[in-house]
Amino acid sequence: MSDGFDRAPGAGRGRSRGLGRGGGGPEGGGFPNGAGPAERSRHQPPPQSKAPGFLQPPPLRQPRTAPPPGPQCEVPAGPQRPPRPGALPEQTRPLRAPPSSQDNIPQQNLESAMAKPQVVVAPVLMSKLSANAPEFYPSGYSSNYTESYEDGCEDYPTLSEYVQDFLNHLTEQPGSFETEIEQFAETLNGWVTTDDALQELVELIYQQATSILNFSYMGARLCNYLSHHLTISPQSGNFRQLLLQRCRTEYEVKDQAAKGDDVTRKRFHAFVLFLGELYLNLEIKGTNGQVTRADILQVGLRELLNALFSNPMDDNLICAVKLLKLTGSVLEDAWKEKGKTDMEEIIQRIENVVLDANCSREVKQMLLKLVELRSSNWGRVHATSTYREATPENDPNYFMNEPTFYTSDGVPFTAADPDYQEKYQELLEREDFFPDYEENGTDLSGAGDPYLDDIDDEMDPEIEEAYEKFCLESERKRKQ
Repeated sequence: MSDGFDRAPGAGRGRSRGLGRGGGGPEGGGFPNGAGPAERSRHQPPPQSKAPGFLQPPPLRQPRTAPPPGPQCEVPAGPQRPPRPGALPEQTRPLRAPPSSQDNIPQQNLESAMAKPQVVVAPVLMSKLSANAPEFYPSGYSSNYTESYEDGCEDYPTLSEYVQDFLNHLTEQPGSFETEIEQFAETLNGWVTTDDALQELVELIYQQATSILNFSYMGARLCNYLSHHLTISPQSGNFRQLLLQRCRTEYEVKDQAAKGDDVTRKRFHAFVLFLGELYLNLEIKGTNGQVTRADILQVGLRELLNALFSNPMDDNLICAVKLLKLTGSVLEDAWKEKGKTDMEEIIQRIENVVLDANCSREVKQMLLKLVELRSSNWGRVHATSTYREATPENDPNYFMNEPTFYTSDGVPFTAADPDYQEKYQELLEREDFFPDYEENGTDLSGAGDPYLDDIDDEMDPEIEEAYEKFCLESERKRKQ
């Protein structure tokens, strides 16, 4: 009983009210002998480590872009909880760092680490380009082309290797034709001295022009240049004659080639287009110095077109369209000069193929477009007549830039008016009274003109009398 009277008033109350861990009693962690709040503050035991289940979570990491924490911005240790009875105030409660691996880090280093925001620096890519790098050449290009041709053919064991290398060079770089063809012709004149060498040269150029489609135009230009600059002229014929003989060999089998397999027809089409380029580029100089085209090629192209249209397969018709687009205008002009109607026959045959042949729709569209192209004179536009040839009858704008004149009544007229001559003559007669003035009133007389110097500034007596009378009358009316 004495123990019960020794308790402080109110000690142990509220056990059933759930005061929490700070209340009196064994569960609340109270002091022995029922000590009150005052005694508990005096007998506060040293802080001990809490159970693992009640550890506070570590503070959140500062954002990298956040400003460094200062004395007025402290990181809260965790969620706020209601203070337990008898606990120290927040201002006097010692701060405890959360148990982590940073417990052993000095406080100064920790603050300095938190004060500096972490900045991620992207790695810098170093370029490997250099101004001293060697010059770039595409694959398959050799930088010693020019040097080899300028030095001649000493580095080539045979003629075929030298010619084939130059042909491949022109295929890859057609722009070098103008600068290197002269040296090439000079080298061939020193090397091609026999019939066999000339025949080999013709065969190499022909094979290159018919095997590589893009070389047909350059091959025709090369043949034209060599036909005029190769000095050798053996008994078997010169360069141009041997070239035409080689083309005739392929021409004689045109009907079989147009009916052959895909490979044969493809080779035949390449020959047809090369022959068209030869017809446009191969020049033949006459005895009078005039330049003409080879008539034998014109006849050959006409027969090749017949062979293509006689076998109206898609690839044959496409080849015929390409050939007519290439040479149609020149062929038609040549046939018209001779009074022939071959082009009319070809166009009629194309229309029959479109109606009757069993070809694809795309090929028929190509044929119709070709007919339309021919109807527009192959896309050629003739120059309009010059101004000197224009007349009022054939040019509606003939008087567009003519000046405008005015009669004495102020009526305008131009050279297009029917009575222009009469009105203009009247205008000239009126100008006789004012010889020193243009039509627009500009004074043509300069300073010191004798005509104007003779004019007296004094008024005529009658005019002067009338002027004085006018002034007196005006003054009288003003005073009234």
